[in-house]
Amino acid sequence: MRIIDLHGDALAKIEASGGGLSYTDAPELMTNRNRLKEGGVAVQGFAIFVDPALPGHMRFQSCLDQIHYFYEEILDKHDDMTLITDWSQIAQPEEGKIGALLTLEGADPIENDLKRLHLLYRLGVRSVGLTWNYANQAADGVLEPRGGGLTSLGREIVALNNRYGMLTDVSHLSERAFWDVLECADYPIASHSNARALCGHPRNLTDRQLRAMFERGAQVHVVYFPPFVVDAQEGRSAGIGDLAAHIDRMCELGGERHIGFGSDFDGITETLEGLEHAGRSQNLIDALLKRWSEEQVRGFAYGNFARYVSGIGRAAK
Repeated sequence: MRIIDLHGDALAKIEASGGGLSYTDAPELMTNRNRLKEGGVAVQGFAIFVDPALPGHMRFQSCLDQIHYFYEEILDKHDDMTLITDWSQIAQPEEGKIGALLTLEGADPIENDLKRLHLLYRLGVRSVGLTWNYANQAADGVLEPRGGGLTSLGREIVALNNRYGMLTDVSHLSERAFWDVLECADYPIASHSNARALCGHPRNLTDRQLRAMFERGAQVHVVYFPPFVVDAQEGRSAGIGDLAAHIDRMCELGGERHIGFGSDFDGITETLEGLEHAGRSQNLIDALLKRWSEEQVRGFAYGNFARYVSGIGRAAK
């Protein structure tokens, strides 16, 4: 069964290596090309994540460096990988090709210069998360103690996302910023978040947030990182069944047609048993097929997101 994985961090690893990791088969990359093929991943999201510890004047350069490696090491060296710039490519994929979707995790590289976001759109970015975990010039993140919402710049970024038909990603946002986004974003999405009712990590979404997303028709993509799947105080390892329980919860809240996958592979230090890298992705499908119908699982794996963004394609034209 083909899969869309909306969130992976291979670009940051490749940048850190100075381009020294082979995207084809480097074992350090959970989402290398061979593992995507093995696991049936038909679309992979490639997040641009710039370390917030970098001095401000170096952040946009880091962003551009990651885009360079995206084109040079991933697209140019693999004929079976294709850049996704139009949402219709999701609904009508090229046979035998893996779609590569460029996303921005945190608006730190933009600083207060919206010309940079225009440029990133032209370079292929199609989804923008306003923060990582802390505050920047656009919004507060989930670990920022003051819990502020969107700034005026953050609202301008969302308006530009709306204009271009880009997704606005609520994963990592403070709760206040989350509600601000739902007020002004045409195309909200949570690229990698779970249900806080089952795991209390602040990166997860409350039932109220999940219901609001689903009522908007927005997508929530479950994340495979064990600390976001099972509470640490439970003192046990997390498995695929625990991740499936988050999907169960979301379905109870009205999310059956609004759930997808966002592994966070290459950005995580722990993995679920049986889901250690992209090559094991069909293990997740097999487990879900024991709980839901094939039609439902195809929705989780690919169809729900494809339907959502096909609507964006029509609206943005």
